[in-house]
Amino acid sequence: MEEKKVNYIEEEIEVKGEEEKLYTATHWQLMWRKFRRHKLAMVGFWLLVILYALAIFCEFFAPYDPAKRDTEYINVPPQKIHFIDGDGRFYLRPFVYGLKQESDPITWRRIYVEDKSERYPIYFFVHGDRYRLWNLVECDIHLIGTVEGPFYLFGTDESGRDLLSRTIYGARISLFTGLIGVFFSFIIGCILGGVSGYYGGNVDVIIQRIIEFILSLPSIPLWMALAAAMPKNWSPLRVYFLITIILSLLGWCSLARVVRGKLLEVRELDFVTAARLAGANDWTIITRHLLPNFSSYLIVNITLAIPNMILGETSLSFLGIGLRPPIISWGVLLKNAQNINTIALQPWLLIPGIFIVITVLAFNFLGDGLRDAADPYR
Repeated sequence: MEEKKVNYIEEEIEVKGEEEKLYTATHWQLMWRKFRRHKLAMVGFWLLVILYALAIFCEFFAPYDPAKRDTEYINVPPQKIHFIDGDGRFYLRPFVYGLKQESDPITWRRIYVEDKSERYPIYFFVHGDRYRLWNLVECDIHLIGTVEGPFYLFGTDESGRDLLSRTIYGARISLFTGLIGVFFSFIIGCILGGVSGYYGGNVDVIIQRIIEFILSLPSIPLWMALAAAMPKNWSPLRVYFLITIILSLLGWCSLARVVRGKLLEVRELDFVTAARLAGANDWTIITRHLLPNFSSYLIVNITLAIPNMILGETSLSFLGIGLRPPIISWGVLLKNAQNINTIALQPWLLIPGIFIVITVLAFNFLGDGLRDAADPYR
């Protein structure tokens, strides 16, 4: 009985300690506490951490140089990883079999089958194609690969290039296009929406008419005109930044309208009047008092706007009016899968689309969790 009483008292002390932490926690601590309880949001958060790590260190994670062509292995299907060989022997180190060409007896199409007489163990931190990490450090260490023999976990394309390496490299462009684009559109939307809602009058009318004009523009014809206007001799890097800027200039309108509505709602409240009487200028009132008043909505808006930017770049590149080779992005890679015959014969070319779906779902899960955590007292 005494042991039960002691355990009961210890449990009560722990509960009271948790309650005290809850009462003394700051607003951000309460948000983090509630966010961690949202399981899908945590799944989305860690998925995005993994994807952005792949994008940042893509040279290290990619088994091959994305531009390297292997003419002996064209349109190779994804290789399988094995632990047990054909004789039933188990190996602690995974391996892949070699590949040999054969002809399909019905279609006479060239196909690749496993050559079980050749076994290639898979190693971590193997030496391979040389690269410059962030164009600074020259190295040839790759996370995973084989010392010799083919290693194509996602297969190859029509030029014999490793699809896994190209998908990892494509993550850098596609993911950071979303971040850079949302950053510009967020700044523009907050500034113009804040000015429109705070001042009102003729300024509000002019800004709202500009927003209506931009929203009335048909997307596809506009992009076709922009693509035609781009000089063909421009470098891929310049085209990349131009696409990012254009996505930003057209993506701020909905956020500006919401910011305007929020500022119209709170600009006459007492704390704004107090700040104005204390001598604060209009810019300080907007940026330090009004916008932080609904910062939780702005955080959620960012997490939901990034996937829209990623989908925008992917769609434009898929249609051929966005990024173009030799730039590698998920949209550029999916452009190779436009032909129905290609999809039927080489379905692995659609693998970059799976990464797009995972990224968009992860951002949506994260945004959903942030939306719930934004009001920790509910």
